[in-house]
Amino acid sequence: MKLKQRVVVLALLLVILVLTKLLLLDRLETSAAQRQDQLSFQRMMSGLRLTMDSRLEHTLQSPWEIASQWVVPREVYPEDTPEMGAVLHAMATKKIIRADVGYKGTQLKALLVLDGGQKVVFKPKRYSRDYVVEGEPYAGYDRHNAEVAAFHLDRILGFRRAPLVVGRYVNLITEIKPVATEQLLSTFLKQGNNTCFYGKCYYCRETEPACAEREVMEGSVTLWLPDVWPLQKHRHPWGRTYREGKLARWEYDESYCDAVKKTPPYDAGPRLLDIIDTAIFDYLIGNADRHHYESFQDDEGASMLILLDNAKSFGNPSMDERSILAPLYQCCIVRVSTWNRLSHLKHGTLRSALRSATSHDPIYPFLSDAHLEALERRLQGIIGTVQQCIDQFGPDVVMVEDRMTLSHV
Repeated sequence: MKLKQRVVVLALLLVILVLTKLLLLDRLETSAAQRQDQLSFQRMMSGLRLTMDSRLEHTLQSPWEIASQWVVPREVYPEDTPEMGAVLHAMATKKIIRADVGYKGTQLKALLVLDGGQKVVFKPKRYSRDYVVEGEPYAGYDRHNAEVAAFHLDRILGFRRAPLVVGRYVNLITEIKPVATEQLLSTFLKQGNNTCFYGKCYYCRETEPACAEREVMEGSVTLWLPDVWPLQKHRHPWGRTYREGKLARWEYDESYCDAVKKTPPYDAGPRLLDIIDTAIFDYLIGNADRHHYESFQDDEGASMLILLDNAKSFGNPSMDERSILAPLYQCCIVRVSTWNRLSHLKHGTLRSALRSATSHDPIYPFLSDAHLEALERRLQGIIGTVQQCIDQFGPDVVMVEDRMTLSHV
């Protein structure tokens, strides 16, 4: 064999060896990532069931200090939270030292301050568990039980981007009225034997109060995020117009995602993948009302999309509003870790996980069987949508690695 031919053969062999090594490394990295996701899923499942008691083993003796220390730019709480039950117990039982109207937003709520100075948002019960909200997917009052269920779904999905929520029973006469502001007290009234209030908000009306059963009102309390983490509000790129006959651009432009990808903060960083995670989350809970979203201020697109205000969820279990998934099926990308978690939750695991995660709560059960069945059905719809993207573009395009090392030091 001539020298020139030998050089060519050796060069080809070298290329083959390099490509083989790269392929093996890629497979090893993929395998390691899959093992990491599997271990994360197993840890999540083993820690789902919480014990609601007041014991704290942390050096910080206040539950509010512990929860505040959990918050970092990409998580509201860490994966390992042995004191989650103690914090939720404090939210459900600590003495209310002040009560005021919840000024912001369109829906009725109250701002409570608990012993130790911790602020929480209280949303009252408006519907029974099996009530079906008819009409548009964003119709009706806020659902307090949806807030609690959505928080635990956030735990199950491994996002950890939703503020802590727990159910609570509140006596309006003995716990609220003695510490209420004049603004809140002025909205109290009686309907028959029941004590009610209508608060102050865009849609709050004296003719549509929330009423307790006699004096005791069921509701949800959401932990206020620490003041050292101020929030910044953003318009959701896939938000609705809420005007009959007027479509948003994403509703008629199939290439809309290409335009979004060229616009900050979606042109770099994790934000677009957060939007797609949120679409998956919202489709599962039936939330078509995320017209805005919050992140931490001055983050330049690096912090998470915080899953605030999930109360327009679980309204109609028979309605699967596919348009919620538009970011997923228009962009056709998804985090590998999100896909792996969804795959682990198939075949009834999601339903059983949610039951286990919520069984400790004072107002359990939150969801009717119809809503649990809807979760399973919608999960299959998400998996089918991703599979269609893979069939069209291939897994290398659709599956995106986006893993961040998080510090809770």
